[in-house]
Amino acid sequence: MLASMQPRGFASSTALTEEQLRDAPVRLPAPARLAAPLRVEGARAQQGARALGLHTVADLLEHLPRERREARAVSELVAGETATLVVEVRRIATRAVRRRGMRPLVEATVADHSAALRVTFFNQPWLVSHYPVGTRLILHGKADGRGRFTVQGHAPTDQGLGRAPQASIEVASRPVGVASRAADATAPSAPVGSVAHYPATEGLSSTQILALVQQHRARFDDVIEPLGLAIRRRERLPDRGTALRAAHFAHGAQQAECARRRLAFDELLFGALALMQARHRRHSAAGVSAPVLDGEAQLSARWLAGGLPFTLTADQRTALAEIDADLAQGRPMQRLLMGEVGSGKTVVALYAMLRAVEHGLQAALMAPTETLAEQHFATIQKLLGAEPVRAGLLTGSTPSGRRADLLGKLASGQLSMIVGTHALIEEAVSFQRLAVAVVDEQHRFGVSQRAALDAKGAPGEAPHLLHMTATPIPRTLALRNHGDLDQTTLRELPRGRQPIATHVCSTEAERERAYARIREELAAGRQAFVVCPLVEESDALQARAATAEFERLREGPLRDHTLVLMHGQMRPAQKQAAMAEFACGQAQVLVATTVIEVGIDVPNATVMLVEDADRYGISQLHQLRGRIGRGEHASLCLLFGRRDSRRLQALARESDGFALAEIDLELRGQGDLAGTRQSGDLAYRFAEFPADRELMERAHLLARAIIDADPELELPEHALLRAALTGAQGGRAPEPIRA
Repeated sequence: MLASMQPRGFASSTALTEEQLRDAPVRLPAPARLAAPLRVEGARAQQGARALGLHTVADLLEHLPRERREARAVSELVAGETATLVVEVRRIATRAVRRRGMRPLVEATVADHSAALRVTFFNQPWLVSHYPVGTRLILHGKADGRGRFTVQGHAPTDQGLGRAPQASIEVASRPVGVASRAADATAPSAPVGSVAHYPATEGLSSTQILALVQQHRARFDDVIEPLGLAIRRRERLPDRGTALRAAHFAHGAQQAECARRRLAFDELLFGALALMQARHRRHSAAGVSAPVLDGEAQLSARWLAGGLPFTLTADQRTALAEIDADLAQGRPMQRLLMGEVGSGKTVVALYAMLRAVEHGLQAALMAPTETLAEQHFATIQKLLGAEPVRAGLLTGSTPSGRRADLLGKLASGQLSMIVGTHALIEEAVSFQRLAVAVVDEQHRFGVSQRAALDAKGAPGEAPHLLHMTATPIPRTLALRNHGDLDQTTLRELPRGRQPIATHVCSTEAERERAYARIREELAAGRQAFVVCPLVEESDALQARAATAEFERLREGPLRDHTLVLMHGQMRPAQKQAAMAEFACGQAQVLVATTVIEVGIDVPNATVMLVEDADRYGISQLHQLRGRIGRGEHASLCLLFGRRDSRRLQALARESDGFALAEIDLELRGQGDLAGTRQSGDLAYRFAEFPADRELMERAHLLARAIIDADPELELPEHALLRAALTGAQGGRAPEPIRA
């Protein structure tokens, strides 16, 4: 039975029998040994250990090899070559040195299957007793070509090597909190060809780290198992101690990967548990409530029935139903609304705001830039039509007289709806009773900024929060970064959205054809965007600047047409004037930087040319492309850059933002995931994306089941899991995270 339950990567034809397991001594783990300070000889080595974060024995055991390298045969050494060897001591002795103050040298003859070698150890006379004849060693150093080898690092070994294990313990049979029996039976002993190499630093080499791991290898038995036996069997996971041991001393890539996935599952599970606990605590926090918006929908229903110029998509209707259910609760809504470019997120947000207004309360929308706030305000005014809703716009550029008027009306309740930037969270801004707050492009606000808006609610009351992002997020990242938020996705585009043909261009002939196509569109009464990555010229980046390109196009290829310039360094009034001129059709071409990335809605614009497109990420290019294709005509996006760019190729063949987000994740890998969340983020040491998508899904499902049954992990069966979660969070319980 035991053999049949062994997960892939840890199976062995010589697995211990039930009788061997029964008769082997049982050793209870002693976690205090793992918490003991890591003792390292030598001041430089101690400093190196601190630099690597190796403060305790537990830190050492979780400092996993970065790779495994093939050991060189002695007979293959080349003069001057630095190499790693696996050898056996044949003779060892000290030799006195005549120079005063120097310790005796240690000289040894070592050999592998191919040849013998003389090696020298400096300033370590005690090695004679530590490495008696017959000891197997890993040596790292330099060959001199005359049969000698100067040792730079060394470690005794029957482990740390890629060899077949002598035996394998049934990895799903170990009781929670009990160490494996005969644990050292997993120690490999056959000849090997690879050596574990660790992330190292000055003063502490990979070989020294391996020696430390060897020294503390009995401590793998002290690793506490936080997951119950039933969970490990269902998820096909080895116990944590076995996984850590195998991660250091794996036989082959399959076993190392199985070990890594167990450790990755733990940190993914801990991250999901922390987020879900935060959400539970926020929902159940004593004294914190939200306005109950469950009254009859009059204003919002009338608006939906007659105020929209289009029919809602099925995704939008689902979103409205989910928001209605949230608003009817007495606890603050925390929902993330993510959608495709042009999927109608603003309509959904406005509906939530109108639900507050028709209850006699107030609503706010906060955007990260003045341009975006102004666009939202204009869109909301257009969508409201003749509905009698008093709304205002508050930004850093609002004149003092207008600002004072807005603040007074907000405080008195005369103003039902406000759109603005960071200006909304300034101390002087107060609401009579804020019921719904929408945060657009929420990833561009810090946690403290979003919390400041949250604090604008009445005493003892928090507003319902709807977070919006125009950047489609792969489910993997959504679970990782926003697992404490309910999530709504808009994938379906409203009817009438036109297809956008996207082409990658790189030659001058293609450039001339691109200008010809722009002129054709302008002659037909339509408009165009030209996007440049910089405001001013830069020799270092050699990118076309918006200011220079504006002048060049106005005097050259587009001289017979009206152009207007817009970039982030212009004064707000200048930007407003430029945008107004383009929006009303007075200007045919808008030359701009990425200030137009979001929020710009000009249905008559049908063509976009992006210079130096390979300087942008996939998400940003997709957002830019979303500024066209909003009217009744088919549209064209021209991306100038390297034709072999995988990002540009992806944009040319794919129009779905969520599919592009997955491609982007594939191309970027794990590196760019860090920093996508400003607070509460657990750094991943073992999980790898996108490879661990399925593992994250499994961890998320398990975390939800655990939190639903035992939110504070108070049941006896969750005691070890609670301790592990606290340890993963630096010894403290997770704080509520407002995303």
